[in-house]
Amino acid sequence: MLRIVADDKIPFLKGALESVATVTYLPGGDISKSDLLNADALITRTRTRCNRTLLEGTAVRFIASATIGYDHIDTEYCKSAGIKWTNAPGCNSSSVQQYLVSTILFLANHRNLQLKSLTIGIVGVGNVGSKVALAAESLGLKVMLNDPPRQRREGGTGFVSLKELLQKSDLITLHVPLNKEGEDQTLQMVNNHFVGQMKQGAVLINTSRGTVVDEDALLEGIASGKFSDVVLDVFPEEPGLNPELLNAITLATPHIAGYSMDGKANGTSMSVRAISRFFNLDLDSWEPASIPAPPESELLADAAQGTIKEILWELYRQTYDVTSDDHHLREDQGSFEHLRGAYPLRREPGAYRVRLFQGYEELTSILENLGFSVLSDYCA
Repeated sequence: MLRIVADDKIPFLKGALESVATVTYLPGGDISKSDLLNADALITRTRTRCNRTLLEGTAVRFIASATIGYDHIDTEYCKSAGIKWTNAPGCNSSSVQQYLVSTILFLANHRNLQLKSLTIGIVGVGNVGSKVALAAESLGLKVMLNDPPRQRREGGTGFVSLKELLQKSDLITLHVPLNKEGEDQTLQMVNNHFVGQMKQGAVLINTSRGTVVDEDALLEGIASGKFSDVVLDVFPEEPGLNPELLNAITLATPHIAGYSMDGKANGTSMSVRAISRFFNLDLDSWEPASIPAPPESELLADAAQGTIKEILWELYRQTYDVTSDDHHLREDQGSFEHLRGAYPLRREPGAYRVRLFQGYEELTSILENLGFSVLSDYCA
């Protein structure tokens, strides 16, 4: 029978493969070579370093990572060893979109910013960046896009240079892979030169990879007043945190931007299907039987009781409030891994229905574009 080792924090996985395989569940950070000696496959997340040290001499033929990123997989070693691997591109793109919308709405209300006067620069326009762009446009922001690989493939239409984006954007959000070298290197791309080109008083948001940012350059930029706000979901030395950096930024969260239950379910489904295709298990269409509903799936709002940005924030924070994750991390700076491992149920807007009193067309349109089901002009 097929033998599989799996990270025990991957949701919905238990029971999915047991009819066709013997599955051993272990903490991702503790999986060792001895655990894999007789394993045919490994299902993992980012906390398992899939390299020669772990894999050499084992029976592993296939690795499925239930994550967008694959920095934790030594792809060159896997190629030389004949080990096939997959990741889950786009699985949590809507979840990161949700994180960005919550962040933008919080900042707009906290800093009294007018949404329609803001320009957001999106660096990296793949699965995630594209969805962030759609949400930002729905909120009324002007959107600028920078993605050199896509620009080379598709031509210049729709993209701007990084320099132009930095000079004109009020908010800059990073959605890039970690490339350590080459033409599209992103390792420490946010350096002194990057910060120096930014618009004074801009906001920087990073939900991509911690080492995309040079921590010293970021701290210098904050100290000089270059940034109005910095929001980080990822950190250079995570799960370790630099207290100086944590205290200097506006919002800090423990690498959970993509942690909606919907995104996790997508990642698990993609991993199970990949395993099935590789080993011919006849589970190519597998998906979780059900995703738990949020405690309160119906939201009420009165369009006459505030501005659009106020109403949107009060509604959106009921689905996801980024300040709550920030609060929990600051409360215990050593809890980074625990907060990720024990992350509470979070559903995306599609799981919610908004009953909108005295609704009007613009607000209804924004909510629907963000994924909510809206019953407008609702009368009790």
